[in-house]
Amino acid sequence: MKRTALVTGANRGIGLAIARQLAERGNAVLLGSRDPDAGEQAAQSLRRLGVDAAVVRIDLNVPSTIDAALSDIRKSGRTVDVLVNNAGVLQEKPLLELTDAQIAESIAAHVTGPIRLVRSLVPDMIARGYGRIVNVSSGWGSFAEGMGGPGAYGVTKAALNALTVRLSKELPPTIKVNAMCPGWVRTRMGGAGASRSPDEGADTAVWLATLPDDGPTGGFFRDRKPIAW
Repeated sequence: MKRTALVTGANRGIGLAIARQLAERGNAVLLGSRDPDAGEQAAQSLRRLGVDAAVVRIDLNVPSTIDAALSDIRKSGRTVDVLVNNAGVLQEKPLLELTDAQIAESIAAHVTGPIRLVRSLVPDMIARGYGRIVNVSSGWGSFAEGMGGPGAYGVTKAALNALTVRLSKELPPTIKVNAMCPGWVRTRMGGAGASRSPDEGADTAVWLATLPDDGPTGGFFRDRKPIAW
């Protein structure tokens, strides 16, 4: 069955790889992007492959863009079956050197933005009896792996992990919600020296986005295998 997936931060890197892989599996994809021009270029690159792809402007720091995007999606007649919270922010400075605005940006990208999207989309998922939510997190957000990374990144990714667990307890079993770590990926954030390609980083997210009815929920995965929180 053809599903529709909304992927945030999808104009490049892991998000674009996730969107392309989902589209290649026969799904329609909506590419969330802060920059609509960059998002449209990414969507065009996918449409040239013969897949169903469109861009929606979403800046997780600006709640009104989330509301407007979801309204436009509904008006288009589409329903979102799969949500991939991929958009991320990495501040290089130590936590206590960040400005209030930089801290707020990290919180919006990794916590409040995803919550707003989930809150808006899950009622229809519940009504249809199907939904998949994938939170693209990081081992830096794992207490078991030492809470690494600079700035607010690990702290807010740990909050995203906690959100994953909480949602899995509140949502019905027809809605699968999981977190994943893509590993060290060659993106603008990960750098050219990273060990994984965007396609490799996207694989576990795509697997979680297409889980069967008996698939896991409330888990944290890397390379399709559970990892510790």
